[in-house]
Amino acid sequence: MAAATAVVVDIPPFIKVYSDGSVTRTDHDPVPASPHPSSSDEINFISNDVVIDASKSVTARIFSPSEPAPDDDDDLLPIILYFHGGGFCVGSTRWSAYHAFLGRLSAESRSHVVSVDYRLAPEHRIPAAYEDCLDSLAWLISTSRTDEPWLRRADSSRVFLAGESAGGNIAHHVALRARGCGGGAVKGVMVVQPYFGSERRLQCEVGEDMWMNDSFWRLSLPVGSTRDHPACDFEKAEEILGKAEWDRFPATKVFVAGADLLREREVMYAEFLVRKGVDAELITAEGEPHVYQLLSPGSDAAELLRAQMAEFVNRRV
Repeated sequence: MAAATAVVVDIPPFIKVYSDGSVTRTDHDPVPASPHPSSSDEINFISNDVVIDASKSVTARIFSPSEPAPDDDDDLLPIILYFHGGGFCVGSTRWSAYHAFLGRLSAESRSHVVSVDYRLAPEHRIPAAYEDCLDSLAWLISTSRTDEPWLRRADSSRVFLAGESAGGNIAHHVALRARGCGGGAVKGVMVVQPYFGSERRLQCEVGEDMWMNDSFWRLSLPVGSTRDHPACDFEKAEEILGKAEWDRFPATKVFVAGADLLREREVMYAEFLVRKGVDAELITAEGEPHVYQLLSPGSDAAELLRAQMAEFVNRRV
């Protein structure tokens, strides 16, 4: 008689991992793409799903302003290549919170937002997410506007990397690796409440929620690795990159949530970039929790974050 399959990891309400290696995830309120303009004045964006790499099931949702602004004329729009969070283990651009936040970001920044659904851990541990997202950058740079109609008004020479939580971590690592893969097109990086860590605890990294934080790292890092792995600890990059590489790192804006358990390390990350000579700026949303902009995409705080991201993009195009 076959042994019963047992749950070996349970991170409610997100993911369960079973003894046979199978995984179940909660799909949080997924919504379909909306390729046609809405009759609602409140929805000023359109979206469409595309395949980036069918062999790896890597896809993306492209968000675009539904109507050109009066001053757009025939100008091409910049591109925000966005990576969702979820501890490398969960998340999808199809989730309603991402759809709402990124669609509005597209409209407010007058840009195309290309949000990538990369492979997830533990089935595909780091560096799979980095590889998929770097390949997505290469796809974006090499795809002509005639090949992908949804990018016909996109300027692939003006790309911004962005992501929240684990997606902020990915944006950082893609920027590090992008030198030979369209890196010259990357004009800036927006790192939102980034998910980093190390075996050394910081003062604010306490409480029950750190159990979830650590559990996601155990599921996503290479087997046998600790949180001192370079994927987790950004300071380990000092052992990998020289000054010349850091001199080419794009201008970066780091967004911190003031009530985030990871806030201290997020500030350390911004300070680390400055020490490396990167043009880095820090903005803090006081009193806000981790991923507050997804918890309430229509809130005043989320609207301010989108405005700050839009300002960063428009200032550098």
